[in-house]
Amino acid sequence: MAWDFETDPEFQEKLDWMEEFVREKVEPLGMLGIHPYDVKNPKRNKLVRPLQQEVKDKGLWACHLGPELGGQGYGQVKLGLMNEILGGATFAPIVFGCQAPDTGNAEIIAHYGTPEQKERYLEPLLENEIVSAFSMTEPQGGSDPTNFVTKAELDGNHWKINGEKWFSTNGKWADFLIVMAVTDPDAERHKRMSMFIVPVDTPGVEIIRNVGVYGQQDGSESYVRYTDVRVPADHLLGEQGGAFAISQTRLGGGRVHHAMRTVGNCKRLLDAMSRRAVSRKTRTGVIADYQSVQMQIADSYIELEQFKLFVLKTAWMIDKYQDYRKVRKDIAAIKALMPKVYHDIASRCIHIHGSLGVSNEMPFVGGLIGSMVMGIADGPTEVHKVTVAKQHLRKYRDVEDPMFPEYSLIHRREAAKAMYDPLGELSNAMEPAE
Repeated sequence: MAWDFETDPEFQEKLDWMEEFVREKVEPLGMLGIHPYDVKNPKRNKLVRPLQQEVKDKGLWACHLGPELGGQGYGQVKLGLMNEILGGATFAPIVFGCQAPDTGNAEIIAHYGTPEQKERYLEPLLENEIVSAFSMTEPQGGSDPTNFVTKAELDGNHWKINGEKWFSTNGKWADFLIVMAVTDPDAERHKRMSMFIVPVDTPGVEIIRNVGVYGQQDGSESYVRYTDVRVPADHLLGEQGGAFAISQTRLGGGRVHHAMRTVGNCKRLLDAMSRRAVSRKTRTGVIADYQSVQMQIADSYIELEQFKLFVLKTAWMIDKYQDYRKVRKDIAAIKALMPKVYHDIASRCIHIHGSLGVSNEMPFVGGLIGSMVMGIADGPTEVHKVTVAKQHLRKYRDVEDPMFPEYSLIHRREAAKAMYDPLGELSNAMEPAE
């Protein structure tokens, strides 16, 4: 029987190196006022490229990809443990070649792209020479693809795209966008859309504005308008009508990575509130001596450990089954749980720090907003809870219990008598006391 909570020593050495490397060299980059995705900035590249090379020399670059694409082909458990370390440093994912949305975009081009698409877009993307954006969400439709209205029509040997997309992350720096558009309006709901690779300098691509999440000084969530945007027919990604299936391939593993990065963020919040609790003096001692503070510390630790184990179990299931459909319920469950755990721990950290906690001299309010973002990105929490419930109830669809079901105490007692006391010799002993 295999039941182990230890990491093999060889991989643990890699994790130990990562933790020190991220803490000592990568975290400080986030304090310098440059953006990790601004690949055209020479100052950024002068700082980031040497660190990326160190990662490559350690064999830890783009580990989510297979060896044929320069990665290690790690499974989700290993990737999850790595992302826990990367979660607390803004530059860490890009230094390790596993930044969203580029990772997901690279994955679907690797799976569904033509050789020409891979050469032109995938190879420079994997080397972080360029960055990309995933242009899916729409202003009127949110993240529900069945409500999208952006359309693509075949016009000779080109596709003509018209519509608007909202929150296309990093569109302001992207060299190309992966756009989901309706190509078959009369097909069944999940086969109406297709995906296209659209170079950002194509005539008709207009970034209306770059929106910032509250508290950000420099927004990078692009509101994009497509007006008669013409791309060659060979820029279709995968099969026509296959966008929904492609997007599910893209999102499954990414949700595990988001969750483990959230674990990393929450660990840092718990560490900060613990340090504050034992150092903040009062008239009679420190605030860690107060039971109310102890309850907040305990709740945070318990919730974090439960969540981490749930995420790693889900990662293990993905590695075991190699089929995201078999793990759909658990992937949805960790996505639904993630914003609540993040929110609760961030809010306690803010509270324990008092006025300093709500100030712009601490990063904690950013964590609180981040938790709300996690409750919206890749589908709102409510949608994932519905998925969990539907998946869970499938095995109960054939149940037809009577008014008093077989698990009622009356039926169970009669069944026990029939099995162990057919002659009624124990009947008096089995009667409940008055």
